[in-house]
Amino acid sequence: QVQLVETGGGSVQAGGSLRLSCAASRYTPSSTNMGWFRQAPGKGRDAVARIVRGGGNTAVADSVKGRFTISQDNAKNTVYLQMNGLKPEDTAMYYCAAWGGPLYRSAPDVDYWGQGTQVTVSS
Repeated sequence: QVQLVETGGGSVQAGGSLRLSCAASRYTPSSTNMGWFRQAPGKGRDAVARIVRGGGNTAVADSVKGRFTISQDNAKNTVYLQMNGLKPEDTAMYYCAAWGGPLYRSAPDVDYWGQGTQVTVSS
């Protein structure tokens, strides 16, 4: 089992910035990738950003490209999501995720989830 502990999130005005952190308890073959998904009320859980642990491959959704950056600290088993230029449509519950296999996987194929952290952007 892998535990994911998220910190960060909160409420900001449009144009503001937030940073989310996610610490993984350990590295396993079923957690070679990490990332962030988000879910707004009444909507599905969609990938926002992904990263290969220990490697350089990253991917971000088109909707956040140029505004969000995913990074990692391998020594701390921690992944970060820097969110700049936040918009009201970014408002959602953000979930840290870890999974094995291909980098591009959808929510049903994620192996581990964090508890979620709320991000609210007001106009």
